[in-house]
Amino acid sequence: MAEGVIRVVLVDDHQVVRRGLRTFLEVQDDIEVVGEAADGAEGVERAEELRPDVVLMDVKMPGTDGIEALRRLRELANPARVLVVTSFTEQRTVIPALRAGAAGYVYKDVDPEALAGAIRSVHAGHVLLQPEVAGALLSQDEAGGGNGRGNALTEREREVLVLIADGRSNREIARALVLSEKTVKTHVSNILMKLDLADRTQAALWAVRHGIGA
Repeated sequence: MAEGVIRVVLVDDHQVVRRGLRTFLEVQDDIEVVGEAADGAEGVERAEELRPDVVLMDVKMPGTDGIEALRRLRELANPARVLVVTSFTEQRTVIPALRAGAAGYVYKDVDPEALAGAIRSVHAGHVLLQPEVAGALLSQDEAGGGNGRGNALTEREREVLVLIADGRSNREIARALVLSEKTVKTHVSNILMKLDLADRTQAALWAVRHGIGA
């Protein structure tokens, strides 16, 4: 496998969908499909076995659905970035997936080139959200009283939060701030605890909403 290739696992209960995704992605020079799964439980197994960079995850599947699979991957501390690929546009479907740890989502009718771009984007550490869903998430955070929590952050934690909002990985943050990755990980954990947030996606949204970072 060439250096720099993004390794992807496809998780969808429809074989025709998986075949279509594979057919397109296999012509991309920098993306390689390394495995497939027909439901969430199998998807978790493949992600643990193959350790891909990105998982394309359907939401509605029989048995273990995509949201439960996301929760399991987070519990296992699997490093794969999960991009939800769904035909459901309702916020009640998409928002739980994002809160469960998805790095973003696209619709199944997405333009193929846009899908490839989305994979590259989440692999680079960015959060990929449609404006209406981002707005809904931010409204919920605001309703939860998150506005004053930023005062609890130290100056260093605010610096780390700015870089999270910019889509930087722990390694990139460590390099930018001349810290060890272990120290950065500690700062990220403290930020999530102090802001009462579940993951980096919510931290990035919180930072944007409250004027921290770009």
